[in-house]
Amino acid sequence: MSEEDSAMKRCFQVNPEDNVATLLEDAGAEPVTILGSSQNRTISLLEEVSLGHKVCTRPVSQGDLIVKYGVPIGFATRDIATGAWVHLHNCSSRVDERSNHLDVKTGVAKDTAYA
Repeated sequence: MSEEDSAMKRCFQVNPEDNVATLLEDAGAEPVTILGSSQNRTISLLEEVSLGHKVCTRPVSQGDLIVKYGVPIGFATRDIATGAWVHLHNCSSRVDERSNHLDVKTGVAKDTAYA
C-alpha cells in the first residue's frame, strides 16, 4: 500500500454482493478505499458522509434492493450514484418501516406532532 493509499479515508464492504459499504471514519467529497470483499477498490464520495453511514459502491436504480452483509436491507427510493450517501432520503428500509418517517439528519419522527 502506497503512502497516498494509507492516508485515504476508508470504508468496509462485507460481502461481494453488497452495493453499499460502511464508512470507517468521517469523509468529505473525496476518494475512499473500500476494504473487505472488494479487494481494496477506490470510489469517490459525492458528498460528506459520517462514520458508520453507508455509501453506494455501484449505481443503483430506483426500486432496486440495497444489499448489506449479503442481505437485502431496503429498496432505493430514487436512483443512487456510486459514491452517494445511502440513508433515509434515498432508501426505504425492509427491516423497520418506521424509519421511513424519520428526519434524515436528526432521526426525529416526522409523523408525530410534538408539543
